Amino acid sequence: MKTYNLLYLLCTIFLLQCKEPEKIVTQENLTNFVNPFIGTDGPGNTYPGATVPYGMVQLSPDIGIPGWDRIAGYFYKDSIISGFSHMHLSGTGAGDLYDILVMPTNSKFSKRIKANSFKPFSSFSHEKESASPGYYSVDLLDYGIKAELTATERTGIHKYTFPKDENTQIYIDLGYALNWDSPTETHFKVVNNTTIEGYRKSSGWAKDQRVYFVIKVSKPFKEYQLFKNDTLTKSPVTGKNTKIILNYSTEEGEEIILKTGLSTATIEGAYQSLEKEAPNFDFEALKNQAKDKWEKQLQKIVITTKDSTKKHIFYTMLYQSMLAPTLLSDHNGNYKGANDAIMNADGFDRYDTFSLWDTYRAAHPLYTILHPTRVSDMVNSMLAHYKETGLLPVWSMQGNETNMMIGYHAVPVIVDAYFKGIKGFDAELAYEACIASATDASREIDKYMQLGYVPIDEQHEDWSVSKTLEYAYGDWCIAQFAKALGKTEDYNTFLKRSENWRNVYDSKSTFMRPKSNNGLFLKDFIPKDYSPYFCESNAWQYFWSVQHDIEGLVTTVGGKENFEKKLDSMFTLDPLPEDKLPIFSTGMIGQYAHGNEPSHHVAYLYNYIDKPWKTQKLIREILETQYKNKPNGHCGNEDCGQMSSWYIFSALGFYPVNPAQGVYAFGSPIVDTATLNLENGKTFTVETIHNSSENKYIQAITLNNEVIERSYIKHTEIMQGGKLIFTMGNTPNKNTKKSMAATSKMYQ
Repeated sequence: MKTYNLLYLLCTIFLLQCKEPEKIVTQENLTNFVNPFIGTDGPGNTYPGATVPYGMVQLSPDIGIPGWDRIAGYFYKDSIISGFSHMHLSGTGAGDLYDILVMPTNSKFSKRIKANSFKPFSSFSHEKESASPGYYSVDLLDYGIKAELTATERTGIHKYTFPKDENTQIYIDLGYALNWDSPTETHFKVVNNTTIEGYRKSSGWAKDQRVYFVIKVSKPFKEYQLFKNDTLTKSPVTGKNTKIILNYSTEEGEEIILKTGLSTATIEGAYQSLEKEAPNFDFEALKNQAKDKWEKQLQKIVITTKDSTKKHIFYTMLYQSMLAPTLLSDHNGNYKGANDAIMNADGFDRYDTFSLWDTYRAAHPLYTILHPTRVSDMVNSMLAHYKETGLLPVWSMQGNETNMMIGYHAVPVIVDAYFKGIKGFDAELAYEACIASATDASREIDKYMQLGYVPIDEQHEDWSVSKTLEYAYGDWCIAQFAKALGKTEDYNTFLKRSENWRNVYDSKSTFMRPKSNNGLFLKDFIPKDYSPYFCESNAWQYFWSVQHDIEGLVTTVGGKENFEKKLDSMFTLDPLPEDKLPIFSTGMIGQYAHGNEPSHHVAYLYNYIDKPWKTQKLIREILETQYKNKPNGHCGNEDCGQMSSWYIFSALGFYPVNPAQGVYAFGSPIVDTATLNLENGKTFTVETIHNSSENKYIQAITLNNEVIERSYIKHTEIMQGGKLIFTMGNTPNKNTKKSMAATSKMYQ
């Protein structure tokens, strides 16, 4: 026995000595820290339902009542549920999808109300509701039915536990529509007493949306009623408004599983989705698979913090950063293209739901660190959109271009991927696509090329100043791409175009100011007013949108001292009680609006004028006041991963002010440690010494045991692996010797 113990001890010591010290191995289940209800109250517009990372299916409860608060189908303050539909948008403020509504009922309750178009519904309580990554459950109190949901990439799986009832029913409603969505053609075919197939075509924000489906149930239905415009009919049926009711007799505690395979291309594709992803009715196994998929992705960043609330927020933000873009293609590569034809993705997964005006800022740069393989597919998806339409996507979803928002922000995403060494896409094709999008005559680009700015147009949502600034940024990205590919003439052309922000700068007001065709600035200009000339913002918020030339902006306003004063004013000029703030101006700190994307880089700009401690103070304030572990935990629309990605970057201590530059400005990290488990097999660790709420100021920084006296870290330094250590303190360190100076021109 003593010999055995000695041998055991020696082996243990040997193993401990051989263990890699840099790698954090966690036994924690990180999915336990995700709260999918964050953002379901207030302006967040998120959904709590079941999905997998970047999946086609977002199976989530619908209140069934329209309105801004319920733009994602669900609103935490409501008390009824009208069913569970298979597709939702995360935090966009856009009222589309809600396809294929399923609702179980029985004879215990039959009330109907006008507010939800007289659809079946049930009351529910948050005490009888839960959600976690890949899983959602709720008790439908009026029926005594427990509903549970899970998902694979292309299938939604429902589990309903029924009471004893001779008149149990399951409604499947293709005519159900909410907010902007409206069906144009729907179809049911009853294949047998366990299988139903069909499609739902609709128009809304996505003008030509198509969802093909196959539904299989674990228990044969004894009969069914099929309706067209509320009139009984026979199978098959095609019409704008169709629904089917499946009839059952159930025993106490009886479970029925309903699974739905989806495709944007064909019914055959939907059959493939079921066969390959959900071949059986083992709900628990499918639920565990979804959880494991999320766990694998969440383990890409392992943090430690003494504050459990921060840990819940961090992993919920990491979770929400992966709810979009969403998968569009089938297992055989087919998908509904932006040219309205059935296309095929050969060698890559086709994604859509590209909210690029939002996500180019932080979400896509985060993906280049955590998901470079998937970034390759995303870039190829954008190039597929280009081949289908002649332009890169602006705001695309479900194989449609919505043309929502402004800019050509697929450009910085592609250019960033190219410079970061993302493999698997055609650089020459990508360059061609960037040029095409930047020289197209639509969206006032023709006027921009002619005048050097977008002039005032009295049409609704003119957004002229914002367009000028966003186009100029995209032009800088193209200039860098052109230089790397040896296209000198294009480089010079687009570098000159990237200076067009100067054409809307007004030295008298020291703001970017609307300008008419004749070159005159708009009279009666009030910078804090929200006008049609700025996209969801005012002149204060858009002034800083020169991410590619902050040094030039500093010089233009008269130097660092003037720039500092203007930044200080940005964060202290509070709105007055009589000021009319639009719905998107939320998370206000002075004129800074964290609830909307143009502000997201602004607090980091003190790094460019040798005052990094002011950035550190503000970033810590934003992290601690604008995100909460509560349903109203988002101060603004989550916007397909942008709001959450800002948090992830900033919690780690750095942020991409210029998203296509490969450089991240330092802020104020709030985690004690964070280990990034990179796809290349390396690990990058962030550690904070003396971290606390009071110790928000960086005293010293070391990278791989070497002191660095600068306010940024390079993407290449992260991807090579290593350790970044911040020593924190409660007073500003004003001895920083090297700022962000010279970084914004690093590609030139």
